[in-house]
Amino acid sequence: MKQFDYTITDPQGIHARPAGLLVKEAKKYASAMSITKDGKKANLKTLFAVMGLAVKAGNTVAITVEGDDEAEAAAAMEAFFKANL
Repeated sequence: MKQFDYTITDPQGIHARPAGLLVKEAKKYASAMSITKDGKKANLKTLFAVMGLAVKAGNTVAITVEGDDEAEAAAAMEAFFKANL
C-alpha cells in the first residue's frame, strides 16, 4: 500500500472539471485508490464520490493506492495532483 498527502492549491478546489480528469487518470490503473478528507473516504475512480467530499483550496487530502501496480499508480497520481490541483 502506498499513501501520500497533498494540500490542494487550486483556488476552486476539486470541482467538476478537475474531478473528471482525476477520475479518468485513476481509471488507467488496476490498483484500488481512495481519497480521504476530514475522515471521509471516497473511491478515487467514482466521480460523484470524489465531488461529494467537497474538497476546497487549502484542504489536505490523503491518497491511498493498493494493488499490483501501486508504485506506478501512486507516482502518477502524485504527479497529477501537483500538476493540476
